[in-house]
This record gives sequence, structure tokens and C-alpha cells, in this order.
Amino acid sequence: MKRNILMTCGLLSLALALHAQHKSGGIDAQMMKKIVAEQASKNNPAITNALASNSIDNLAKNARNAGAIDSYFSVETPKQNIQDQKSSGRCWLFTGLNVLRANYARKHNDSIRIELSHVYLSMHDQLEKANLMLQGIIDNAQKPMEDPIVQFFFKNPIGDGGTFCGVSDLVDKYGLVPMEVMPETYSAENTSRMARIITSKLREYGLELRRMVAAKKSATAIKERKTKMLADIYHILVMSLGEPVKTFQYAFKDKNGKQIGAPKTYTPQEFAKEIVGGNLTGSFIMVMNDPRRDYYKTYEVEYDRHTYDGQNWKYLNLPMEDIAKMTIASLKDGTKMYTSYDVGKQLDRTRGYLDLENYDYGTLFGIDFPMNKADRIATFDSGSTHAMTLTAVDLDENGQPKKWKVENSWGATNGHQGCLIMTNRWFNEYSFRFVIDKKYVPADILKAEQQKPIMVTPDDPLFQEDK
Repeated sequence: MKRNILMTCGLLSLALALHAQHKSGGIDAQMMKKIVAEQASKNNPAITNALASNSIDNLAKNARNAGAIDSYFSVETPKQNIQDQKSSGRCWLFTGLNVLRANYARKHNDSIRIELSHVYLSMHDQLEKANLMLQGIIDNAQKPMEDPIVQFFFKNPIGDGGTFCGVSDLVDKYGLVPMEVMPETYSAENTSRMARIITSKLREYGLELRRMVAAKKSATAIKERKTKMLADIYHILVMSLGEPVKTFQYAFKDKNGKQIGAPKTYTPQEFAKEIVGGNLTGSFIMVMNDPRRDYYKTYEVEYDRHTYDGQNWKYLNLPMEDIAKMTIASLKDGTKMYTSYDVGKQLDRTRGYLDLENYDYGTLFGIDFPMNKADRIATFDSGSTHAMTLTAVDLDENGQPKKWKVENSWGATNGHQGCLIMTNRWFNEYSFRFVIDKKYVPADILKAEQQKPIMVTPDDPLFQEDK
């Protein structure tokens, strides 16, 4: 009885408090009454009790979809060892280098195994991004601090996420080195603290450069000051990630680990030429699937690149049917691909399985979730978050895809032997970006990719970095 009196008093106090708020658009007493009544009509005490002591995903897991995974693939590229990006946002770099080392092995009939240094390119990537931020601040110094592009630079001075165009720019400019020549460091695998330190310093430097421009300092003086600033950033990077090698000796090994011939001396640029065969830039196109926008149009994001003198992100928007045809052609020819996804959606991490019916949140809460892909992108509910290496597809009797497999960079014990398997329906809903060698691209799509791009802003929901 006493408890009921207290509850009544509590509700009366809440009603009086809500009644005192008269501003239109607020939750008034009448609205609150309807909200409570609506919730009560849906309330399931058993589920509420279960949620009090269990994870949402455990309760929403669809038992009818939790059986053994079919791991057969009718088209599969040669397997390679699975790597681990640890606590870093470098999936784009791991995925890009996975493709390059697989291509090199393929040229040698899969008889050679090579691991490429991620930290070598990470170090240069961070320096180049620092320069991009500082130069962008200089170029836009006449704009107010509230200007969107100025805000973009100060909000995002640096980060270890990226896309394949960054791999292309960095490899063409700085080359490649083997993993054993420049191995990972703690800060390479755990980037957050180093990133915070560099971010803070870049914001400080950005303000200083704006003040120099406002004071009408000469372009020479500003460039000299920026160079000294970058020297400080380089110092932090070298101490945290190691000093990049200039020359090294290396002997390739076969797939059994046996050395092939005597070691040779390489520069990073010479080694990149050995691995890639020429410049990466110009050898591929980047495509995306964004149903919000017109298909067969090219889109570009200003200042969203890895090097100041490199490529902005530029994508040709295509239907999934066209993308699937090119990816299947690539895989049939034994060529892996850089691809990116919203990997957190409907992921059964334990089994390494992605399907639209892994979790039934609608039945658990008694609420529908009807947004389609376009709606999810537009509202920032979905977008590219993680890059992985597309390595296999399973086709039905009509040559249509049933499921796909990617090599991930979360370690060999994660998921399905370090890989993820995704149904085609999940693939269509949550895949976003693909990098395709031009030899697998039809002439009409190559022509469409060359059109003048439509510029979009860096805060576009689909142009977030892969991490």
C-alpha cells in the first residue's frame, strides 16, 4: 500500500513538472501519458527480465540461422596468411598490401610468399596527413574559424584510417619494404596515444599558421615554419614507429620458407617496382554503391586524400549488379580485391558469418526496423567502416552469387579461420567500396569513370575512412 502511494505521488510530481513546461515541441504531461501507455501495451515482463541480465545480441540471436556455415566456394583465390592490425585503424593498409602481395605471388604461380611492412607506410602516411592538415589550414586561412572546411581540418587533424587511394599514393611515392626489414612497434599496433599527441600538436600549429597568414607573413616564412613543425611531427613518428629504412638486403622465400637465391640490395622504391611492376596510380578504378545518388556518375571529395599532392577520393557510383560482375571476373582470374563494408551490422563474430537474419532485434523489442540502404546512409546509420580483402565467391548454377568470403585483418583465430563469410543479400546491403583492376572493367564503365566528378563535402556519410 505504501509503495502504491509513493508511486502515485511520483507520477503526480512528474505530471506537474511536465505541465509546467509549455514550450511547443517538448514532452508535456499528455504526451508522456501516451508514451507510458504505448510502452505498457508492448511490455513483455519475461523479455524485460531476460534483458536485465543478458546481452541484447545473445537474446536477439536467431537460433534458426545459427547452424553450421557452408564454407565451400566455387571460385576461390589462393589462401595467404592472415594478419592482425591490432588496436589500430589501418585496415585499409592491411587490405591494400594483402592485394599487392597476393598479386606478386600470383605472378610467380603462388610459389613465393611475401609479407610487406605496414609500419613503413604508416609512418609516411601520418607525416603526409600532418602536412595535408597544415597546408589546408594555410590555404584556407582567410576563411573564418566557423567555416566548414576549416572546422574539418581542426576536427580531423590526423587519423590512421584511410582508403586504397592512400595505398596507391604512398607506394608510388615512398615504395615498399618487407615486414622483417621494418617490423611493427607497440605504437604502430596501438595508435591511440600517439594519435592524440600528434592531433593536439597539429591543432596548436594550425592556429599559429592562421595567425601568421593574418599577420601577412611571407609565403617563404610560412613554408619554413611549416617545415619545422613537420620536423617535430616526424620526430614523434620516428620515436614511436621507427626510422624508415633507406636501403636493405632481402632474399625472397618460397611458400615453405626456403630462401630463393642470394640476398639483393634494394631501395624501397626498387622493391616496390619488383612487387608492383610499375605505378599503382592509374591501374585501377574505385567504385561504390550509394543508392541515394545517380548511378554511372563519378563523385569526388576535396581534401580527403592521404598526400597533399595525391588523389582525392574519387568513386564511380554503380548498381550492385554491375559491381558483382566485375568482382566475379576478378576472382575467376585469381585476383583478390580491396573492398569495404559496414562490418558491424548483423555480424556473428564467433562464427565469422554475416547475414541479414543473424539477429532478430524486431521480434525481441516488438519494434520494426524498416530503413533501406539509402535511408541508412543518409541518416549516418550505415556506411563504410572497415576494409577487407575479397577472396572468394560461391556461384549458383546460373552464375549468380550466393555468398562471398573476405580475408580480414583481425588475426587468424578470429571469425572463420581469420576470414568472414557473407551471404549475397548481406553483401548487397552493407558493402560500399571496391577497387577493381582496369582489365576487369568494361569499356562503358571505364568511360563513365572518366567524366568530370561531382564534388561532395568531406562530412558526407559515405566518405568516412575505413578503419
